Amino acid sequence: MHLKRLLVNPVSALLLAACAASPSAIAHADTIVWTNWSAFATSPGGAGSATGAAGSIDVNYSGQILGLTNVPSWTPTSTFTGGVVGNAPPHTPTIQLSGGTPLTETISFSSTVVDPIFAIWSLGQRGAPASFDFSSKSGQAFNLLGGGPSAEFGGSALTSSGSVVSGVEGNGLVQFIGSFDTITFTTPNPEFYYAFTVGYDATLTPGIPSTVPEPATLSLFGLGLAALPLVRRSLFGRP
Repeated sequence: MHLKRLLVNPVSALLLAACAASPSAIAHADTIVWTNWSAFATSPGGAGSATGAAGSIDVNYSGQILGLTNVPSWTPTSTFTGGVVGNAPPHTPTIQLSGGTPLTETISFSSTVVDPIFAIWSLGQRGAPASFDFSSKSGQAFNLLGGGPSAEFGGSALTSSGSVVSGVEGNGLVQFIGSFDTITFTTPNPEFYYAFTVGYDATLTPGIPSTVPEPATLSLFGLGLAALPLVRRSLFGRP
């Protein structure tokens, strides 16, 4: 009988709803610190380098490069956010590639980053799909996050098979799993041009996941505590 009264009492229902909502409140998108690429250099054969910074972490790139491009706007936002990624890359200079060389490309971080995020724009074109092959180094497990058309050329989400991420006007996000000082890959397929940038999750790097409850979670927890005395009176009929 007491259980029936608990279930029909509106105060008790509010408490139960708060408890049920808590897990979803914990799930959230994090702030990604994206790299601000500031300089590049090229040499014969298509090899070159680029430098930038993601917050206090220096980021260096070496491998095939056409230069830096301002074309990608990284919109619509829905294409370049998703999963843990709460903010798309900014509309700033981005590394531009054309692929189709035997070079190995390397991204190096001055400090270890956890679960780095790799954003890809306009990978491949109709009749000429292109790919990033991350098999050049072991331990580079990843997930695809987000994806869809770009504001510039339309297209669709990226696809993956094993260690290879491919696209035909493909756009989206790759989340690497683990701690990284470097990321290496090859770009075996020639294409007119595409672009990428990299960032890291500010709540995970330098390696300690955030354990501070989100404000929504704290509010629900407080609501549940505030309702406990009312539930007690409902159950036992006394203050």
